[in-house]
Amino acid sequence: MTRTVWVKADGDVGDWEARKRRVTAAIEAGADWVLVDEQDVGRVRELGDVNVAAFRSDADVIDDAESDAEADAYFVGKGGEGDGTIEMPDDLSGSADLTTLRRRDDRAQGAYVRVLGTEYEAFAETAADDADFTVIVGEDWSIIPLENLIARVGEETHLVAGATTAAEARTAFETLEIGADGVLLDSDDPDEIRGAVEARDAADRETLDLRYAEVTEVEQTGMADRVCIDTGSLMDDTEGMLVGSMSRGLFFVHAETAESPYVASRPFRVNAGAVHAYVRNAEGGTNYLAELSSGDEVQLVDTDGNTREAVVGRVKIEKRPMFRIQAEVEAEDGTDRIETLIQNAETVKIATSEGRKAVTEVEPGDEALVYYEDVARHFGEAVEESIIEK
Repeated sequence: MTRTVWVKADGDVGDWEARKRRVTAAIEAGADWVLVDEQDVGRVRELGDVNVAAFRSDADVIDDAESDAEADAYFVGKGGEGDGTIEMPDDLSGSADLTTLRRRDDRAQGAYVRVLGTEYEAFAETAADDADFTVIVGEDWSIIPLENLIARVGEETHLVAGATTAAEARTAFETLEIGADGVLLDSDDPDEIRGAVEARDAADRETLDLRYAEVTEVEQTGMADRVCIDTGSLMDDTEGMLVGSMSRGLFFVHAETAESPYVASRPFRVNAGAVHAYVRNAEGGTNYLAELSSGDEVQLVDTDGNTREAVVGRVKIEKRPMFRIQAEVEAEDGTDRIETLIQNAETVKIATSEGRKAVTEVEPGDEALVYYEDVARHFGEAVEESIIEK
């Protein structure tokens, strides 16, 4: 599931300057969509790169706007049966679907429904059968209609829950453990918009089960092509990346956040290892270090297994003296051996049971923090097959 944040910036918000502030805040915060009236689509396109959803406007209003810009998705429901402007007939409350709303705009891929009662909840459910996107907005924010629709709708639509705060957005993403696919934030506060985006990102992130592996060998191996990954994000003292010579067993390598008498800290950098090694990426697969380039995404992880994504800003490859670190980890069918090549430098540190430790000080018997999957990988994807790595 790809979760989304939408920001409401239609005519209900106010004049164009008020709507423009919301759209600008949405773009700067990293929101996925803005929901506007159709006459504003061209204006929004000029402000920045964001998906634009639009409510239908009267033809003369579009002509006045002098814009032929098209939205990425069109919505119906506002100003009609979906929001109570037109009272829903009794014979429609249990059988209405997107066709009922499309009488006002046959281009529509999305349904907008205010949950004014149980009949509107049923209306949203049936509209969702045909809608690519279904927005539901409660009058007094309540989790119950959202729970019901999450349980009933399934995957046939992208279900977007209305919210007015980042806290409500976070709850929507967590409801019934599955959560809403998206939230439509109705707020002028840029902090609330940023908070909703952070809640989206947190909901999509993995939490990894890290464990300790006993170091059995540490040896100097000579020179190799070493890769430093410089990201567009600052990391803290508990963060780093997962790197290893064997995709099933990756070592936790700390970011260069610690001060050193020899070099200043570089909290955007992980001195990751040799070019052949794997690094875990933002999708949960792996890439060879040699493959990475500016603009790619890698996965950052902290020592508790919490993850987030970072964009690669630069990759530095230089010849450096290396260590080979080998460790043994408990697997389902006994003990497995994993290893990695890492630069012989005291500024390079791995996580151990005793805390952060320079690779120049690691010894057999130490316990290194690792991520272990008892699966093979093919082109970075986990597969159930037997592969021997040594």
